Amino acid sequence: MNMNRKITQDAGRKQLGDFAPDFAHFNDDVLFGENWNIPGIDLKTRCLLTVITLMAQGITDSSLVYHLENAKNHGVSNEKIVAAVTHVAFYAGWTKAWAVFRLAKGVWSEKVTSEEAKSQHQASMIFPIGEPNDAYAQYFTGQSYLASVTDE
Repeated sequence: MNMNRKITQDAGRKQLGDFAPDFAHFNDDVLFGENWNIPGIDLKTRCLLTVITLMAQGITDSSLVYHLENAKNHGVSNEKIVAAVTHVAFYAGWTKAWAVFRLAKGVWSEKVTSEEAKSQHQASMIFPIGEPNDAYAQYFTGQSYLASVTDE
């Protein structure tokens, strides 16, 4: 994951900017602009914590679906989300876990294209993946990539 990448959000302004501009500001600039960028917690963990917090509150609407997709896109595996929801079910409620599993199953069962898989993997790395490295294809099974880490 690129530690220098700043999390930004514009959903508040897009969906509520004209109707509730102050709320949109707090959502986009404070919650996602400041809170999601506080150092000390990596993005993958932050995504998982958000899903679990929404579960504990019984929130199973489109906001949970968004955060489940966000967690998946930032490297939370099917196995990790299942283990986390199962663990928290004993503390937050069994029926809440059922509701989350219904949504998570849909998110994690979606077919992932190779470009989406590459993008998800890239989000968990510090260095870029780079361009396909076809020059050495005869020596590798699968696809290899080559990225320069300097301009020299």
